[in-house]
Amino acid sequence: ENRDLQYLIKPQKVEFRSLNFNNTLHWQPGRAREARDTVYFVQYKVYGQSTWQNKDDCWGIRSHVCDLTNETSDIQEPYYGRVKAAAAGIYSDWSLSCRFTPWRETMIGPPSVTVVHRNKFIKVKLQAPCSPYRRKKGSKIPMANYYDLLYQVFIINNLLDEQHKLLVYEGQDKVVKIEDLRPGVSYCITAKTYVPMLDRSSAYSSRQCTVL
Repeated sequence: ENRDLQYLIKPQKVEFRSLNFNNTLHWQPGRAREARDTVYFVQYKVYGQSTWQNKDDCWGIRSHVCDLTNETSDIQEPYYGRVKAAAAGIYSDWSLSCRFTPWRETMIGPPSVTVVHRNKFIKVKLQAPCSPYRRKKGSKIPMANYYDLLYQVFIINNLLDEQHKLLVYEGQDKVVKIEDLRPGVSYCITAKTYVPMLDRSSAYSSRQCTVL
């Protein structure tokens, strides 16, 4: 019976998820859904090291997620995480994540977008998302410090079709001018970050809309 419980509470699908180097380990509970008092224990290590480190904040927790951002801050290193469960005094075996290299695998968020309009043009100001890591003076380091980011700016003419996004700019400029627009028409701007080296795009930023 103990052996069964040990098997049934073992965590499933242990994986890293990462956005802008905010690196979290996620897992799903084992098959024993009724084991309500299950708690979890998390360890991590750099690939190639023999010793696992305990993550103290995630030792005996009920949550199914553990923040390992600080423990995985060397973004070029590959890491592993692992989780075990305990219920009714019985401990499961460890469940291991796949190898995780933050620089290669993090998803990059969209830029923040500010729109200023004039009579016939829109000026778009773009700002790269920030990483959780800080400069010596305390400000957060932007993701553009780690990658050659391109910005993709799209315009939506609400008169024509709210779903149709027209790519009007791709490049590294942080200020983009969109000209020859029609007064009295409602336009929305949305943008993505794109990393050519990894061929990876962010989600769209939230739409900023304006009437000229």
